[in-house]
Amino acid sequence: MSHKLRVGELQAFYLTEEEVWRFFTIVLTTKSKKSATYKYGLLKAMIENLYQVDSEGEVTYDQLAYSFAKIYWNLVIHHDLEQGTRGSAVVKRLLEISEEHQIPKDITFDRLDPPIQIKAAKRIKSVMKTNVFGALYGDTRGSFYAFDHKKERFRFNGYVLTFMRKYQRLLVDLVNYHMAKMIEQLNAVPHINYLLGKVESIAQRSTLKPFERVLMQYFEERCFYCKKSLGKGNVQTHVDHFIPWSFVQSDHLWNLVLSCSTCNTSKNDRLPVREFLDDVVTRNEQLLNYEDLVIRDQDLSNYEEKKMVHLYEYSIQNGYEGTWFP
Repeated sequence: MSHKLRVGELQAFYLTEEEVWRFFTIVLTTKSKKSATYKYGLLKAMIENLYQVDSEGEVTYDQLAYSFAKIYWNLVIHHDLEQGTRGSAVVKRLLEISEEHQIPKDITFDRLDPPIQIKAAKRIKSVMKTNVFGALYGDTRGSFYAFDHKKERFRFNGYVLTFMRKYQRLLVDLVNYHMAKMIEQLNAVPHINYLLGKVESIAQRSTLKPFERVLMQYFEERCFYCKKSLGKGNVQTHVDHFIPWSFVQSDHLWNLVLSCSTCNTSKNDRLPVREFLDDVVTRNEQLLNYEDLVIRDQDLSNYEEKKMVHLYEYSIQNGYEGTWFP
């Protein structure tokens, strides 16, 4: 049984796009056996970490477990949605933490105290080792990734990593749709009201204030786009995803900039013109010079200029036009 594996080595080093699509078709549909939504959850966690890999295409179990815990906290605790296999280990672990700390259901994962987030991720990580990593590995015949429970490292097949970045927007929609479809079968009204919207929003933060404080600490309080001074008079300070959140599906400091409310509202879900790409690359080089910040923020420790450039180029391939200008 593949879900019991402690080590999974890559069984295919080269895959065509057609072969990758075939495996995604199997995993996303009823051709893949599912008693719970956890294969979809792992795919969402993988998507959230596409640009957090190191130079070898690896991420840590802690990174994936954090994303996985966030997804299921918001679905199970916040939205009270059944995920299949009643009484499953993931649900039990999260309910235990919720009860231990008497956390109200209206509290989303990003509003939890950091120590509680870490505790949740740690408990979920042990469950993922038992039930999750090996199951999806088996469905893809070991061609998508390698994993090692002892080292707690997860390594993407390079061709799969490129494929998922290239088709990220489409994959996000496909995974969300099929996950919502399964959740709908497992739950009743009123829990399934606005279900797809709930699934689509589970990775989104309710506030970017912590990032605003960091950016204002290290950089001049000016709008990244129009250079207007922030925090003076009626000028409100916003934090903007340089590459739209709807595409990147995650909050990384290297993709966040300070913005005035006018530019943030005008830009909305659009991609800035390419000259701003050069500006954000330069800004990120400055971020990397602050050693204390790099030590605190694991996202920065894995950042490379080419990731920002690739993200911009792949967003264009996914239908975002780089035409916005303040």
